[in-house]
Amino acid sequence: MLNEKVAIVTGGTRGIGFEIVRVFLQNGAKVVLLGSRKESVDNALSELKIENDSYDIRGYYPNLINETEMKDVFESVKNEYGHIDILVNNAGISSSTKIADFTEEEYDKISDLNIKSVFVCSKIAASYLEESKGVILNTSSMVSLYGQKSGVMYPASKFAVNGITKSLALELASKGIRVNAVAPGIIETDMVKKLPKEMIEPLIRSIPLGRIGTPKDIANAFLFLASDMASYITGVILPVDGSAKN
Repeated sequence: MLNEKVAIVTGGTRGIGFEIVRVFLQNGAKVVLLGSRKESVDNALSELKIENDSYDIRGYYPNLINETEMKDVFESVKNEYGHIDILVNNAGISSSTKIADFTEEEYDKISDLNIKSVFVCSKIAASYLEESKGVILNTSSMVSLYGQKSGVMYPASKFAVNGITKSLALELASKGIRVNAVAPGIIETDMVKKLPKEMIEPLIRSIPLGRIGTPKDIANAFLFLASDMASYITGVILPVDGSAKN
């Protein structure tokens, strides 16, 4: 479905991001994964190469909110492959901190990674994607629609991602760039496993399909939106949460 497409995936070393990278590779894409540390990037690349040595995969570990570093990454990818077709803004962190305990440091950390990185990467990607009539895909969350009982800045940041998605879809449509987001529900990732049971268990009981989602469930949604099968879809926040309530 993505034969010869070139994709950049932020937060691509674990969880949903890693599965997006894997599914893209399985579908013929050439993928550049971005992580926070050299060690995590090297480990992800090694695991994927063990799985299939023919995968065309590269990795970098830039500061996602530093425009200079990100411009260097995009230019390196363009120089190597000749074009860039897909940007997946997946990097993010969650929070369950109660408002009384929230620090300015945690606020800034969530805001920088979950919002500013999406802005910076999308801004830089736009000129490259205009050439290829490419795609920007963002990772949102179902809490962007419903909120959550604590960790206010996480849903707030995902509300912002939805706003960026819909606004850029309108702004970039004339350039041939589609912009969409996937909003996962409760997914079995390391990030979700760190959340307290009292937050997760009631949510699982409310899922009509009766199970937690898997990273592959989410990666398959990204695959569809990245492919030409979704060529007439833009500005969509696609819920993938096992629910009929959306």
